Amino acid sequence: MRVLGFGDNIVDRFVDRGVDYPGGNSVNVAVYARRLGADSAYLGVFGDDDLGTFLGGAIAAEGVDAGRCVVRRGESGVSHLRVDDGERIFLGWNGGGVTVREPLALDDALLGYVVGFDLVHSSVYSRSEPELPKLAALGGPLVSFDLSSEEEYRDPAYLDRVCPHADLVLLSCSHLSPAATEELLAEVVRRGAGLALGTRGVDGAMAADGRVTVSGPARLVDDGALVDTMGCGDAFLAGFAVSLLRGGWSRGARPAPGVIERALEDGALAAYDQCFVEGAFGHGRPSPVASM
Repeated sequence: MRVLGFGDNIVDRFVDRGVDYPGGNSVNVAVYARRLGADSAYLGVFGDDDLGTFLGGAIAAEGVDAGRCVVRRGESGVSHLRVDDGERIFLGWNGGGVTVREPLALDDALLGYVVGFDLVHSSVYSRSEPELPKLAALGGPLVSFDLSSEEEYRDPAYLDRVCPHADLVLLSCSHLSPAATEELLAEVVRRGAGLALGTRGVDGAMAADGRVTVSGPARLVDDGALVDTMGCGDAFLAGFAVSLLRGGWSRGARPAPGVIERALEDGALAAYDQCFVEGAFGHGRPSPVASM
């Protein structure tokens, strides 16, 4: 079982702690899949600054292969956050740095590498949309894509760029009712996605494939035990996807309703465990900025 994170990496700077942590949606999913037993790799662009070196070292320390990554001249992405009562508060970012400004394009050599994976994951933060048709055309790896929570990524024109090329689409739906979540998942499937997953925080998650819609509860954390929620959505996706792969999910085999139900349980467990981790996956170091 091989999982590739393709796209974004970033430094999460917690200004209240004065600590920098490695992260990024694509990186996180690769790391979490590795922790769940998959053979994982990350493919993307690092800045040539100290933060880029920091990110690469942390990823390698997790046993995730980043040997095909590219280093470009320029700054790494940095997001500024703080934690209030366990909830992360996003304060701003530098636009993602060179990772987003000059994203990796998949040439024949890289496509030959990617085809060896069972699942390739990317996100709206990776600027990887032009590469999705190439991934889908390989005919081997499944493709998952995180649409996050912003309304700009719910626009029909944007969905039509992503959904026809994705086997699994994740949407953050904590702000939506169950009915609105189900409607959104159905739209994503109608526009071409094989399976749509909507996470709803403490209200659980829903998954739909055009035939069935399956719901699962969240695993709740005791008051006072929560460290922070950084990476919980990425952990859910990793737990869900790895569970589906173990259940026989492949490009030629759609997961049965029972397999989806079990994957929702495994995703909820992975998100629960993530609540006790500082940052996305640890490896914090003192930040040059302690407040904002």
